[in-house]
Amino acid sequence: MSAESGPSTDIIRLNDIRKVFDAGESSVHALRGVTLSIRKGEYIAIMGPSGSGKSTLMHIVGCLDTPTSGDYVLAGDSVSDMTSWSLARVRNRRIGFVFQTFNLLPRASILRNVELPLMYGGVPRAKRRQRAAELLTRLGLGDRLKNVPSQLSGGQRQRVAIARALVNDPAIILADEPTGNLDTKTGEEILSILDDLNRQGHTVILVTHDHSVAARTRRIITLVDGQVVTPEAA
Repeated sequence: MSAESGPSTDIIRLNDIRKVFDAGESSVHALRGVTLSIRKGEYIAIMGPSGSGKSTLMHIVGCLDTPTSGDYVLAGDSVSDMTSWSLARVRNRRIGFVFQTFNLLPRASILRNVELPLMYGGVPRAKRRQRAAELLTRLGLGDRLKNVPSQLSGGQRQRVAIARALVNDPAIILADEPTGNLDTKTGEEILSILDDLNRQGHTVILVTHDHSVAARTRRIITLVDGQVVTPEAA
């Protein structure tokens, strides 16, 4: 990409991020000094073998976990300085999550599932229902609003997860193996949705082991043993 990387365009900046998990008598060094920048509107894949630190990095970027050391600046704000309440607010307002296992509430309707982030944000009932219904309709599920997840196919459930991720109009979409439990055709449909979201201006970050999935993005970051082994520049 031709744009210069810098404070004005970087939505994510990680500097010497380290994560150590205490495992009793031994410690696991999941991340060993990760430094990288991601610009607003980028489309990125994070790849690496099992145990390379991909999921740990995703959890830190998504404010689901905090680093043992290092600096993380998100949209100009230092994550290290945030309280637990502030981190929860960031997760709710700035970041949308799409997981391989969907992570939907099994007994709630898909409309209710998509409403949840808005409920946590204090959005009035009528407004959140309208927003959730609009998104589900846009993703081809307008006739299934009252269904629970078990009444849907895997691809439909992933569409619900994407709708939930989008309901607060976040700047960043984090997708962890979003096609991992889907057949090839359905996976292609989900990836097309993520492609469109990036074209609309969302920063999209995929964690994947699939090279064909990663090839759709504009930059691939490879982790091995908790370290970035590919150049950061696009």
